[in-house]
Amino acid sequence: MIIVDAIKGNIKDPEWKTRLAGVAIDWLVLDQWEAQKNRFRKHSEGEIELAVALERNTRLQDGDILIWDEKARSVVAAQIDLKEVMIIDLGEAAKEFPEQALRTCFELGHALGNQHWSAVVKDNRVFVPLTLDRKVMSSVMRTHAFAGVRFEFAPGAEIIPYLAPHEARRLFGGADPTPHAHAHHDDQTHDG
Repeated sequence: MIIVDAIKGNIKDPEWKTRLAGVAIDWLVLDQWEAQKNRFRKHSEGEIELAVALERNTRLQDGDILIWDEKARSVVAAQIDLKEVMIIDLGEAAKEFPEQALRTCFELGHALGNQHWSAVVKDNRVFVPLTLDRKVMSSVMRTHAFAGVRFEFAPGAEIIPYLAPHEARRLFGGADPTPHAHAHHDDQTHDG
């Protein structure tokens, strides 16, 4: 097992592109939940066991170099599969009269909660990880036709640089590709 306590660089950086020319990359493939952790153990595709122990609030980026052995000309790099994110822009809604802006935000929150979609609110935007097909999520948003609200989709890798570590964990760590059953339980007993 190899302990990784620092990131050496990123394969996308110009100086590393030159150094790694012709070198086969052994990928440590991480899903969006694993990528938010700074401590974990996992095998690379080449079966190298890694114990990753990065500093607190450090998160891996796609292409981060975890191991570089210049003599052996071998490298292990992170490959991160982040899902797409729906970005809901509330900028226009925020310009409405306070009563209308509050109504829109409340109705949007209710709709997102009713779908069991996790969300992160930052400035005038709401980020929602894709847990369903993009068409389904678009349909839900169009059905509600929220006043002054626009939405679009973007790759998770483009969103993560704008998020604090705890926001990224909430956004990507909570994205479960399987829909949740919508069940409410009544713990009270009723005499009939």
